[in-house]
Amino acid sequence: MGGTERFVPPFPFHCPTETMNAIAPADYLRPDVPGALPWHDVPLVRATGQSLRGYGRLVDDYRNYPIEIVTWPQPGWRAIDPGTGNEGGTTSGIFDFWWEGETLFGRNQAVASNFYLLGWSRNPDDIGRGGAADPDRSRVLLWHANYHPDGGQLFFPLDGEAFVCPLALPGEDVKPADFVAFHVDGGKGLYIHPNVWHEAVFPLAARARFHDEQGKVHARISCNFAQEFGVFLNIPLPGSA
Repeated sequence: MGGTERFVPPFPFHCPTETMNAIAPADYLRPDVPGALPWHDVPLVRATGQSLRGYGRLVDDYRNYPIEIVTWPQPGWRAIDPGTGNEGGTTSGIFDFWWEGETLFGRNQAVASNFYLLGWSRNPDDIGRGGAADPDRSRVLLWHANYHPDGGQLFFPLDGEAFVCPLALPGEDVKPADFVAFHVDGGKGLYIHPNVWHEAVFPLAARARFHDEQGKVHARISCNFAQEFGVFLNIPLPGSA
C-alpha cells in the first residue's frame, strides 16, 4: 500500500489544537492511532554534509561532541543575563532499539520518559491477526515525530550499524511531505540541531545500541501523524535484517 498527497482520511480528521499534539510517556506504548491507515512514502537520501545542511551533521566520534543548548526564552523586554539560562547542560546514556516481530521498540536511558513503540512494518491490525514467520522489516510505519526546543541530540551506533533517520526542518506547521529519510552509513553518527523534527533512529539490524546525548531539560513537542493527517509515514529500511 503506498501513500499519496491527496486522500480522504478513513476516519474523522481533527485539526490540531494547543493540547491535542501533547503525548504523555505512557501513550508511547499504546499509540492513539487506528489499526490501518494509508501510507505516505518518505523519500530516502544518503546522509552527507551537503544533504544534512540545516538538519544536522554527520559525526565521526561521539566523545566530547558539542551539543547545542538553547538559552531560556526571554519573557519580556528585559534581557537574559549573559551566561545564564543555558546552564542545564546535557544528559547521556544508551539508546536501545529492537524489533519484536514486526513492531519496533526503543528505550532511551538518558531521559526519564524513555520507553517507546516507534512503529510497525505493516498496519497494526494486520500484525494483530498473527505474526509472520519471516517478518518483513524493510520499512517502519511511523506514527509520531517530535522536536526539542531546548537543545540538539546526538545518536552514535556503538557497534557500527548503518541506520535511517527521518527529519524535517523547523516549523510548527510540519506536514508529512516535509520529511526526508536520511540513510547514515555504518560507523557514522548523526547530530540533529535543536527544533528539527525527528523520531529516534532506525537501525538496519534486528537490535542495536546507540550512544545518545541531548539537552538535559528534554522539552519535547510532538506531532501524531495519524491524528493530524490520517496517515502513517512509510520510512524505507534498505537491507534491514
